[in-house]
Order: sequence, then structure tokens, then C-alpha cells
Amino acid sequence: MLKGAIVAIITPFKNGIFDKESYKKIIEFQINNGTDAIIPCGCTGEPATLSHNEQKEIIEFTLETVNKRVPVIAGTGSNSTKEALELNIFADKIGVDGVLIITPYYNKPTQNGLYQHYKTISETITTPIIIYNVPSRTGISILPETVAKLSEFKNIIGIKEASGSMDQVSQIINLCTKDFIVLSGDDSMTLPIISIGGKGVVSVASNIVPKEISQMVKYALNNEWENARQIHLNLFNLFKMLFIETNPIPVKTCLSLMNMINMEWRMPLTAPSEENKQKIQKILKSYKLI
Repeated sequence: MLKGAIVAIITPFKNGIFDKESYKKIIEFQINNGTDAIIPCGCTGEPATLSHNEQKEIIEFTLETVNKRVPVIAGTGSNSTKEALELNIFADKIGVDGVLIITPYYNKPTQNGLYQHYKTISETITTPIIIYNVPSRTGISILPETVAKLSEFKNIIGIKEASGSMDQVSQIINLCTKDFIVLSGDDSMTLPIISIGGKGVVSVASNIVPKEISQMVKYALNNEWENARQIHLNLFNLFKMLFIETNPIPVKTCLSLMNMINMEWRMPLTAPSEENKQKIQKILKSYKLI
């Protein structure tokens, strides 16, 4: 099963080009610290400003570098079903362990449009599919009833839920089959979501504190709630800091300050304000990360 502490890994750049050397080090850092699976080209990996050729290169490079040590779940979404099909057929062909497909953004399809989008992809590939619901990014939310219909497809196995609504998560768990996987899409919601039946998190914070996120999720999945709660509360300020500006601006700033990557994004994302950079430094120092 694709569950546990799953990192939505960043894409490092050097002079505008994918930085393979830094990326390798980040992957080793993740695996050595207990991360259960790796997602290249999720929202944290800046796919909106990657060309499809770059996206394919990064997914394939991740698969080769990880070398079956943990599952690789490729971010393969698009607001065009045709483009999403191209990316998913590629990911299916090279043998990723799963794909994470965001709801189509900007064009705001109806619930039937969302259903048809995922149905079309599901009927074209055999790779396990995880739906990604993040209304704050896409302008649309896939409803629990639509998720339940999609869960009837054998290879649509779960959802990354980042709606911020515990009611929505509860409805999905109630309506879908028992083995349908619900993953938190927000670090600060991980513990509450696991408490009602979620199976883990797709984490931004895991980029910088993979060991702690992995331990928190393991405790929660093993019903060791007090231990999990202590880690959650300890990391809460860090979770909130990572969204002081648009993701992945803060997390890439953190990794740069930790001397793991260049401080570089793809335009139109830019460096944080000096005020926010100082806040980030202060938080990192309080956690003894720098």
C-alpha cells in the first residue's frame, strides 16, 4: 500500500536547470530518515513551470535514483485531460509505483467533468492512481460522492485530501470502500485525519524533517496517540512557517539555509521577503536545523 510518510519532494535548480546532484542528496536524505515514499513533480516540485520533457526527466531520474528502495509516486496531473494522459502513459510505461493526479485547475470542470477526467486516465493505464484535491490551488473541489464513484475503479486507490475540511474527509471515508486510502495533504492536518481513518500524509515538512514526520505517522498508525501528539505539537510552528509564503518558497528557503540546495525557483515564484526570510531563519534555529 502507498501509505505512511510520503514526501512531496522539491525540485532543485541550478542556473535554471534541474540540479541532479543536489536532488540525489535530497533523495538519500529522505530514504535514510524513514520516508515511506517519494513524490516527484507534485505541487511542491513546481510542475506548473516545468516543461513536459523536464517533468518526464525528473520522474525517470527519481525512479532510477530510488532504485526500488521506496515507492515512487509520480505527479502527473494537468488541467488538460489529453496532456494528463500523455504524462500518465509515460509514467505507466517506465514503471512508477503510483501516480498522483491533481484535479484540473483553472477551467473548473463540473463534477461529471472531474469524473470523466479520472475515468479516462484510469481506463488507459494500470498504475495505481491517487486523486489530489487541493481547492486553494485549483479553484475546485472534488466532492465525496464523486470520489466514491471513482473508487469503484480498481486502480483508483486513494486520495490526497487538502481541502482543509474534516467533514469532507469523514464523508470520503464513510462513502468509499474500506481499502480506499485517504492521505492528508496538509502537515498540520495529518494527526486529525489519521485519527478518523487516514493512512498517512503527503508532506511538505518531510523535505526538512523527514525523520520526525515518519515517526509521528508511525506512532499514529500504531495507535500510540500520545507520542504522535507530542511530535505534532512540537512541529506545529514549523508546519505553519512553511506556508508563510506560497509553497514551495519557504521550504526551498529552508533547504538553502540548511546548505542542501541553491535558493532558486522558477518564475513567477521568487525569493521570500527579507522579513519572512528572517522569520524562517528564526524558526529553523529554534529547531536546531541551522
